[in-house]
Amino acid sequence: MGTLYLDRRNLSLQLQGGTLVVRHCGAHLRTVPLRLVERIVVRGRVELDTVLLARLGEAGVGFVALTGRRTRFGAMMLGRPHGDVRLRLAQYRAYLDARLRAAWARRVVAGKVLASRRVLRRLLHARPDQRAPLTHAVARLDPLLARLRGQAPMGIERLMGIEGASAAAYFSGLAAVFPPSLGFQGRNRRPPRDPVNACLSLTYTLLHAEAVQAVHACGLDPMLGFLHEPAYGRESAAADLVELFRGRADLWVWGLFRDRLLRTGHFRKDGDAVLLGKAGRQVFYARYEAVAPLWRRAMRRTVHGVARRLLDEQPS
Repeated sequence: MGTLYLDRRNLSLQLQGGTLVVRHCGAHLRTVPLRLVERIVVRGRVELDTVLLARLGEAGVGFVALTGRRTRFGAMMLGRPHGDVRLRLAQYRAYLDARLRAAWARRVVAGKVLASRRVLRRLLHARPDQRAPLTHAVARLDPLLARLRGQAPMGIERLMGIEGASAAAYFSGLAAVFPPSLGFQGRNRRPPRDPVNACLSLTYTLLHAEAVQAVHACGLDPMLGFLHEPAYGRESAAADLVELFRGRADLWVWGLFRDRLLRTGHFRKDGDAVLLGKAGRQVFYARYEAVAPLWRRAMRRTVHGVARRLLDEQPS
């Protein structure tokens, strides 16, 4: 199963033996063996007790609470981390070494630009009718990627400038493949103002939770990244990791609309915001869980690769 999604009013979650029991208004709804669950995602009010939370922690099951009508990230509970404290020490040393931090941040930006370029080239094959804007977007990314692969030193500020320029170029191409009726002209958030951005925001929120859990489970500190500056309450290392996976998420969201799994009728207006309705969320979560195991495995491989390299870079 992987993830148990609870997105309905008047739900309660209990643990009976080794089985999770979901009830609606007191009536039995479904049961799920705890051993099959990697994480639980809750939206809205769901009743559960601290004994259950403790058991989830012991079992290494992540717990993510989404809040508000606009489905914001609320809170997360993680299982036990990897026990090798050397990993966090290596991470802290790399951050405090300006040269090493810049090198790691550069890898993040280069990986994101390369992934963006790969998405646009795939869309070129799928949408030859939009060849002009897609080709132009790729042409804008190529020199940025060449600079990142060059030998000239770059600080964090310059890298963030390249990242911003690449995002602007990328979204100019991505916007061309969505129907004009969706009103998608580029990335907007807080709130998302069109159906595509509503889906992107929800996907990125779930991806961020996946990244936090992957970084934590590996034994690294999710709060300390290399590209993203440390900030109160922000898991900067997870934010770095998500940058490498945004392209996959964007391509997947495009597929939802291309295949008409999601349509304008699945969304509603709430002031300036466009929100995914209940029927749309059911489609979204089911399709997300079909692809998420691949992303989770890729994230774990990436994080373990980072951990090995951090240890290798330590002075003998």
